[in-house]
Amino acid sequence: MSDPIRSYWELRLADTREALEANNFEAYVVENADEARKLVLETIHPALRPASVSFGGSGTIAACGLHDAYLNMEGVNVLDTWSQKLTWDEKYELRRQALLVDLFLMGTNAVTEDGYLVNLDMIGNRVAALTFGPRNVVVVAGRNKIVPDLESGMARIKNFAAPVNTKRLNMKTPCVKTGRCMDCKSPERICNLWTITEKSFPAARIKVVLVNEELGF
Repeated sequence: MSDPIRSYWELRLADTREALEANNFEAYVVENADEARKLVLETIHPALRPASVSFGGSGTIAACGLHDAYLNMEGVNVLDTWSQKLTWDEKYELRRQALLVDLFLMGTNAVTEDGYLVNLDMIGNRVAALTFGPRNVVVVAGRNKIVPDLESGMARIKNFAAPVNTKRLNMKTPCVKTGRCMDCKSPERICNLWTITEKSFPAARIKVVLVNEELGF
């Protein structure tokens, strides 16, 4: 077998896709970030024809080139909550407005093999959009986000994703130094709001694109 690792992940991704579809998510599997971008821009976007688009904070969305692609797209109102030109108050207000867009793009902290999305937010704008508001949500997840179950997903977030993200964001939290959750009371704590999405309602409102390579944290 030429690439046993990729073959292994193909099986796990296929099983996870099937579990997501059983939970009313619209699910896809693609080989890499380039294919994920093409799927969103050439298949999902034309089918939805959104007039407005926004994003949750996501290294995966950036790595797929989707943020830049939408910023350069004509005929779409993009609420760019990532803009460094905005003040904190302006970003906060734009995130509130983003809850009413036609299409919201985001990553996820974990995807369980029984088809749940597991997320932990600092402010809550990302998980709020996942739960209710935007007409459609596209979640892009690298294979590194797949975990066996809910407990594993929560452990992954607390002891990997959150510490890595605090380092990325230059936050002043204990996990920056320890590399694991200390259940801190820091004012810059990013672990505040859990969301476990068991099913998409309405069906297919949430579309999950699984990618057969590692993306994001």
